[in-house]
Parts: sequence; structure tokens; C-alpha cells
Amino acid sequence: MAVKDQLRVNREFKETPTGRLFFDHQSARITDLSNVRILACSVDTVRQLYRGLIRPGIMCLFDKPGTIVDFAGQRWHSGRVSKDSGYQYKLQNADLGFILLVKNFNAKIENIGPHLKIEVSPHAIDTFSPERLQERLDYYASHVLTNVERNQCAVHLALDLQGWQPPADLVARMHCRARAARDISGIKEIQWTLESATYGKGQSYLFGSAGGVQLGIYNKTEQARAIDKLDYWEGVWRRRDSFDETDPDNYNPEQDVWRVELRYHHSIIQQFASGSFDLQTGSTIQTDSYAAFAPHLDGLWRYGLRQFKLLARPGYFEPIWTLIREDVRVDLPVDSLVDETEYKRQYKTSRGFSGKNVELFLGNFVSLLARERVGARKAFYRLKDWECWPVIRDHYAAKGMDEDGLYKHIKGILEERHVRWGRAV
Repeated sequence: MAVKDQLRVNREFKETPTGRLFFDHQSARITDLSNVRILACSVDTVRQLYRGLIRPGIMCLFDKPGTIVDFAGQRWHSGRVSKDSGYQYKLQNADLGFILLVKNFNAKIENIGPHLKIEVSPHAIDTFSPERLQERLDYYASHVLTNVERNQCAVHLALDLQGWQPPADLVARMHCRARAARDISGIKEIQWTLESATYGKGQSYLFGSAGGVQLGIYNKTEQARAIDKLDYWEGVWRRRDSFDETDPDNYNPEQDVWRVELRYHHSIIQQFASGSFDLQTGSTIQTDSYAAFAPHLDGLWRYGLRQFKLLARPGYFEPIWTLIREDVRVDLPVDSLVDETEYKRQYKTSRGFSGKNVELFLGNFVSLLARERVGARKAFYRLKDWECWPVIRDHYAAKGMDEDGLYKHIKGILEERHVRWGRAV
């Protein structure tokens, strides 16, 4: 059953798409959102990925990690980064608002590979138009790599508002549309972030996985104060203020700002680029850069708020969710294409290849289980949490084996290994 919006009305109780009063016909309850102030909806993070061959001389910038080096006509701090980032080195200039992650851990330096990711801070995104920012990103990439190819981007969209805060039962009422073909439960994980651990329960929520679409809801005032950025953000929040200091729609420094943030991994952006199409021409958008995708960010904002659904009751959206989905536009100096594009994600499936890799993986997986003495049930649960699980499941489903059958298959192979060769082989 599709989730519906409550009836939007004005003060005269006339239906209007811009009304701030929401009427629930079942309970006859009226929710008044007149005091909710939309302060800003912006791009909070951009990550542009590149493929190419690392230029000779680049690696010498990291001979003495922690030093200041010259790169692309500017001064940068060089250093190492943790393996969790997927890269080995970084060049950072916090004043400019750029971090360059260099040399992919999983690719050899002498080969063409995904050796560069450039992360852009909010103040740099705010300074440049998407086109000028892309030029700057490509400029840095050309100084790191030869044979440069853009390799898609990742974006975070952030809405800051006052006059609303998450209800105590937010987690219970947050739902996500699951896709049976992929077994995405939507809210794959729920965890308290560092801010909530510091500022108390209910200060920060995170839904979804980092490798997909994530929804974050947190107290931006507290977070900005903790990292000493409150002055900067208050300047951003005052931009929409009127000249009348008593205007109730102005930013109120005495009231906390809450942020609703949607984070899109670059693989999800690629799915949209491959699956979304122009309503006039029928051609897919096929973007590979932030600048090219910028006109579609309104579409991603709406998509995310339909992927994660805050419900007032079964079958009906919470009024605040309707308001921020329909009334909010991403603040960018570009013409939005949200009304001219059909947004869909194109998923890779196991039907496009023979499945040999799946069979080889499962054999090696069982060998490791036997060696490490891991039981079949525990191993199967871990396997289902892996990002590649849908491909494995689909492969065996095409062969007539459901999840229960696959579990029994793994259990049987593992038992055979134990009996024939022993547990530690």
C-alpha cells in the first residue's frame, strides 16, 4: 500500500499545496507547522572520484608525512590516512576546503586505477558554483594523474530547520520501502553517532548503510558548537532573514537547529545516472561528475524522503515529512531538472554473468570457515550482511535454491569438509 500525505489546508481550511496545516481525516487531528523555519537546504559534502595513472613525482610529496608541500601552485599538508579510507595518502588544505586522497590501497601504483578521491568541505561548495567547483576538481586531478577519467561522485544533502525536533519514538515510526529483488530492508542499521554519545540520547540518529543511502538526523547546533563552526553556520542560517528583526521567520539563535541529511554513496549515484531518463528524449542522464549531476539533486532529495518514511500512523506520512519533501529545494545556482526527469536506479544483477565467481567464492568461503572453525549458522548470517549478498542469493535463486536451501547447502559442504578432512584443514 502506497503511503499517503495528510490533507494540507490553509487557515480558512481550504486545501492548498502550500498550506502549513495538516488534517488527519481519521483522527480529525490538525498539525500546525506554521512555526517551522526552513533555514537552508544545501550540498554538505561532495566526493569526486577519478581513475588514472599516478604522475611521476607525486609520491615524493609523501616522503615526510606531516610536512607542508607545494602542489598545484598552493601549499598543502601531506600525510598518511587509515586503510579504512581505501587510500594511502592525503593532501589537505582546510583553508581552501579540499582533501585529496591518493593511491588506492587495492590498485598497484604502476597501473591505471581508481587512485584519487577529492573531498570538498561545505564552505568550498558554498563558494563555487557547481561548474566552477568541477573545474577546480578536474584541475587538481590533472596534477595528480595522467589518463584521467571521472569515476562518479558522492553527495550529501543537508536540510537545516528550526521549530521541529525528532519525536521520542522516531526510530519506531521510521520505515523504508524494501525491494524484494534485493532484500534491502531499508533501515539496515540504527546506531547512535558520536554526537549522541557526547550530548545524550536522542541527539543524533543514523539509518542505512554507508555503502548505500543513509539518513542522518541530528542536532546541528550542538555539532557545530563541538567543532567550533557555530559562527560560520549561523552566518549561513541568517541569509534568509528579512530586514525586520522581529520577523518570526528569521533564524532564532536561542533555538536549536536540527539537520536532516541524506548521504548518497557514489555507487548509488551511478545507479541513478544509468537508470534515470529525460522525459522528453527518453535518454538516460549518464552523468559522471558533480557539476553534471547538480541539476538532479532535487530529485535525489525527494527520492530519499520516500525511501525513508516517517509515518504518523500506518499508511500516512508525518506532516513534517510531507513539508520538507514537497516544499524544499536544494540551494544551488542551477536550473533543477526534477520535473523533466524520471528518477530510477539501475541495479546490477547476477543474470549478467555466468556465476562462476559466486561458485568460486563460496568454495573458498567454506574452506575458510572450516579452518577458522566457524559454524554454518553464524557464517550464513555474516554472509547476508555483506554488500554482495544479493548477487549470491540471486545466483542460487536462478538455480532453484531459496535462502533456506542455500543455508542447507553451505551447512552440507561444511560438514563434508569437517568429516573428510578435519576441522582445521
